[in-house]
Amino acid sequence: MQKTLWFKSENLHLHGTLHLPEANRPPVIIGSHGLLSNGDSPKQIALAEKCNDAGIAFFRFDHRGCGKSEGRFNEVTSLEGRRRDLLAAVQILHDLRKTDHYRIGLFGSSFGGAAVLATAREIKPLAIVTVAAPIRTRAIQQSYINEASTKKMLETMSRENLVFDISGDIPDITNLLIFHGDADPVVAYESALELYERAGSPRELVRLENGDHLMSNKAHQALFIRRSIDWYKTRLLDCG
Repeated sequence: MQKTLWFKSENLHLHGTLHLPEANRPPVIIGSHGLLSNGDSPKQIALAEKCNDAGIAFFRFDHRGCGKSEGRFNEVTSLEGRRRDLLAAVQILHDLRKTDHYRIGLFGSSFGGAAVLATAREIKPLAIVTVAAPIRTRAIQQSYINEASTKKMLETMSRENLVFDISGDIPDITNLLIFHGDADPVVAYESALELYERAGSPRELVRLENGDHLMSNKAHQALFIRRSIDWYKTRLLDCG
């Protein structure tokens, strides 16, 4: 079952979709999409469907300024804004009482990965999965920043809103599964190595050989789904 939810993050109304399995108060994964993406990303939809098959709910939503959510992208987008959106998503699920508030997992892709890592200390998830997550601004490759379509969008934003460094938050994070392509032209693979080295145990790093930023390789996609579901099931179902 899919349920459309509208909820407030500060003064903005955000749009989301809750995927519910046939289970009473199941654990739930909250997804955070990439910088220029939205909650309808194929990666999140595929993960949501497989989570439901495993008896786990999944909540994907459009961050402020993205998709169907309110806000002008270039004015409201920042890591802090997305962190607040994630906290608001946790609150609406708590208020809805369709899922288990104490068994929460997080998923974040690219800038969404940075957002979930920056919010983990407050949410206290039992499991986190990230894909190509930068832990600081300078991990983002200049070739991506200077790409014509990307540069046009980024130039409309406040430079201050694009600067972040969450490396200090990483040592407190555990139960982290990291996916990263070693040929990623957007976020340097070294970011994944540093994330793995700094994070607490248990944590795992899955190196996607010759993998790009969008995880376009079908074999990598299948591996991502399989390993992520196993990670979530072990930490969210076995603990219940």
